[in-house]
Amino acid sequence: MLELKNIVKDYPAGSNTVQALKGVSLSFRKNEFVSILGPSGCGKTTMLNIIGGLDQYTSGDLVIGGRSTKDFRDRDWDAYRNHSVGFVFQSYNLISHQSVLANVELALSLSGVAKAERRRRAVAALERVGLGDQLKKKPNEMSGGQMQRVAIARALVNNPDIILADEPTGALDSETSIQVMELLKEIANDRLVIMVTHNPDLAEKYSTRIVRMLDGEIISDSSPLTTSELEAERGLDKDKNESRVKLPSLKWTTSFGLSLKNLFTKKGRTILTSFAGSIGIIGIALIYAVSQGMTTYINLVQEDTLSSYPLMLEAQHVDLGTLMNTFIGAAESEDEHENDAVYEKPAFYEMVNAMNSIESRKNDLKSFKSYLEEKLAEEGEDSLADALSGVQYTYNFDLNVYTKNVDGDIIHSDMRELMQNIMIKYFGASMAMSSTGSSSMSSDMPTVFSVGSASGTWQEMLPGLDGELVNPLLEKQYDLVYGSWPTEYNEVVIVLDSNNEIADMTLYALGLIPEEDIDAIAQSAIDKTSLDYETHSWSYEEICDMDYRVILGSDCYTYDEDSGLYVDLRDTSAGLKYLYDNGIKLRVSGIIKPNEDAAASMLSGSICYTSALTEYVVERAGESDAVSAQISDPMTDIFSGLPFLDSTGDLTDAEKAADFRSYIETLSDERRAEAYIEIMSIPSDETLDAQVEAIVGPMTREDMESTLTQAMTEQTGMGESEIAEYIAAMTDDDMKEFFTEMISEQLRAQYAAGVREQLGAMTTEQLAAALDMSLESYTDEQCAVYYDEILEFSDSTYENNLSELGYVDLDDPSAINLYASSFENKDSVEEMIADYNSTVDELSMITYTDYVGLIMSSVTTIINAITYVLISFVAVSLIVSSIMIGVITLISVQERTKEIGILRAIGASKRNVSGMFNAETLIIGFTSGLLGVVITYLLCIPINIILHHLTGINSLSAYLPLPTAIILVVISVLLTLISGIIPSRSAAKKDPVVALRTE
Repeated sequence: MLELKNIVKDYPAGSNTVQALKGVSLSFRKNEFVSILGPSGCGKTTMLNIIGGLDQYTSGDLVIGGRSTKDFRDRDWDAYRNHSVGFVFQSYNLISHQSVLANVELALSLSGVAKAERRRRAVAALERVGLGDQLKKKPNEMSGGQMQRVAIARALVNNPDIILADEPTGALDSETSIQVMELLKEIANDRLVIMVTHNPDLAEKYSTRIVRMLDGEIISDSSPLTTSELEAERGLDKDKNESRVKLPSLKWTTSFGLSLKNLFTKKGRTILTSFAGSIGIIGIALIYAVSQGMTTYINLVQEDTLSSYPLMLEAQHVDLGTLMNTFIGAAESEDEHENDAVYEKPAFYEMVNAMNSIESRKNDLKSFKSYLEEKLAEEGEDSLADALSGVQYTYNFDLNVYTKNVDGDIIHSDMRELMQNIMIKYFGASMAMSSTGSSSMSSDMPTVFSVGSASGTWQEMLPGLDGELVNPLLEKQYDLVYGSWPTEYNEVVIVLDSNNEIADMTLYALGLIPEEDIDAIAQSAIDKTSLDYETHSWSYEEICDMDYRVILGSDCYTYDEDSGLYVDLRDTSAGLKYLYDNGIKLRVSGIIKPNEDAAASMLSGSICYTSALTEYVVERAGESDAVSAQISDPMTDIFSGLPFLDSTGDLTDAEKAADFRSYIETLSDERRAEAYIEIMSIPSDETLDAQVEAIVGPMTREDMESTLTQAMTEQTGMGESEIAEYIAAMTDDDMKEFFTEMISEQLRAQYAAGVREQLGAMTTEQLAAALDMSLESYTDEQCAVYYDEILEFSDSTYENNLSELGYVDLDDPSAINLYASSFENKDSVEEMIADYNSTVDELSMITYTDYVGLIMSSVTTIINAITYVLISFVAVSLIVSSIMIGVITLISVQERTKEIGILRAIGASKRNVSGMFNAETLIIGFTSGLLGVVITYLLCIPINIILHHLTGINSLSAYLPLPTAIILVVISVLLTLISGIIPSRSAAKKDPVVALRTE
């Protein structure tokens, strides 16, 4: 039973309140046809909306089936409207973009009825109202009577207990009105029908009960419930088992379908909206596609350049990364100055400071080489041998290769040495000619002649990991154009460029062109004249017939019994010829050139030999007498007989004194006499300080200025006024220090000259004897000073001498080059180094510079930075388009206000309404994202054509990875969902009564 108990409804009107219902109390039977009559504004529709749960009463109580509605929540009212009430409106309130069948099915969708059952019940309801043959029509294709019958079918389809009809015949003609009233009368046989109408005739004819209202109050009731009827109805409600009514919910698919059909009714606007939303996605996708193409190309270049830039582990490692960061830091000024003066920027100081801050450390490559070889010997999956394509050990010695040039002269086949000789020869000539106007040319000469001098003529090839003389990687990068790859230690190959050429300076170093040709080129450059130069060519056989000899460094030196030193045989033509004739003969086994498909090639030399030749030369050098002599006396230079300076750093004063006395004993009388004069020419510090103080002490600043000005004018030849101005700018302390140093130097020179004059009368024998006598009285401290001042030291070092002799320890390389087979494997190699470092102390850890990573990471960082900046700009358009979509969705909410009211009337919750508009924004977002991605894929075609044409790089192609495309679509959907939050919440909060009145 339905009961209204003292229902009051107030509407605020500015500062006043309008009371639409004034304590209405009314009870209804379970099945009857009740007509509510009254003039407009008397509260009929208000009461109907309160009964239907569309509007809330101000006070009183609405009792439904014996249950008070005072504690009803929104979801309870939604369930009540969906299951217990069916609405028939004067204006039909059908959803225009849905078919007749879909309009009727909608209430069942909210009830969660299965699709097949939903279809069956909707068809049955339409057949009951006589529209079984109009299922697929749209409401705007039907007459008013037909649309009202559709509304009645929608009200009946959920089998509600109550049918509420608000002026159901108000917009119909008389004949149609009768048909509708007959239908409502039939429905009233098994349920409660409450109809609001202005037509008393229809009410009298069809209704079983008429209630009249005036000014918000009941003034008459033709058939009120008796006391016994009320008790009976209440008893039935009390005895009725309460079953939990399933709460209505609009399925996601239904919301999606409603939104999709609405968008299809506005195809033009939907397409334009989607395209506008896709612009941002297109921009980001294109930027990412080009960036990804560039990144992929860089990765390919990295893979190809691994052979040219291996992981290099050097015995003396300099951290280039730290150096770069230091220079960058030095370029930035820490202090900010005001715009009031010109301040000094200490750029040179910062540069020097940066150079001084370079971190350099020694690597124990001997221990690491042992560890590396153990790892290479390991077998199994993911072994180090699988990650590396090659390992190369380099040593601190040069291969001395000689050949005969076309003139028959024996030359050192080293382009750097030959270039240096030519540079000195012609650079000096141009400097001499500077007075005749050629000074500008002299400044250009170092640049001109330094071209090509950075790379040597001879280079060792990378050996294979399995003992091959030539690594398979080389055979892939280079084509053999003649002969064969080396198979013996004394075989070499000539390396051509891709055009079968060798640089002229290299040909000169190889003895293939005469010195006159190079002289002509150099002289032409100096004279700034053109030169008619005829290029040469040689057959492969002529090249392979060239004669090259390796002369061991240890063989170049022979012991001279007269001097007790080792002398260089190359200093004489006969000696050089003897060494050449007895040198190791090399055979050119083949000629190679870079493969056309190779993106990079590792060889920079023009003649390449194998590691077997290096090992052979080192072993031979170790057997020589000169090497044995130097190793047996590491403190003395076997070439000069002088001690090594670097070997004296750790000597104590006593050790220096002993060495000094021993040194004096080995000298001849003449040399001892000269040593005695040098010793006596050194004034004591006390004597020198006393003389300086005697001169400087009494002098004023003016005296110092005058003396300094005169002395500097004579020394520099500058004007006296310029010197005086410079000296006047000095502080007192600076001037005194400068003046004192000048006087000290003059006094030392005068003292030495005086000593030489005094001792000049003595004979050599007397001076030598005087030294012998004085030597006994000298303290160790004095001898240590004389050791530093008098003794001569070798210009070389022990290590340099061994390197000159060609001797190195094969277990202690100067550098180890690790060639990874791929960038993934390079990471494995770096992990191996890290594993080694974890087993040793900090000082023994291996440090290295990853040149490829250093260069490529910088390039990648720059590209990524540019990409992020461009994406940030494009993201603005994406945000703007999202805001636009939000605005369009808000407009859609306004356009579909009546639809919102209809949905709320048949039981849809606020969440369902919000979900429906979220579904609409989702569809637009998905369409925008998909459209943007598809357009991007299409635009990549002409972009790649342009890129290939401009760069000539076919592997540089813009492409959008599928995962990225999916992510962009998801981003588009998320942004549009976010932009639709406000419109969807606005839709959910709309008052259903107001929404139903909206046109």
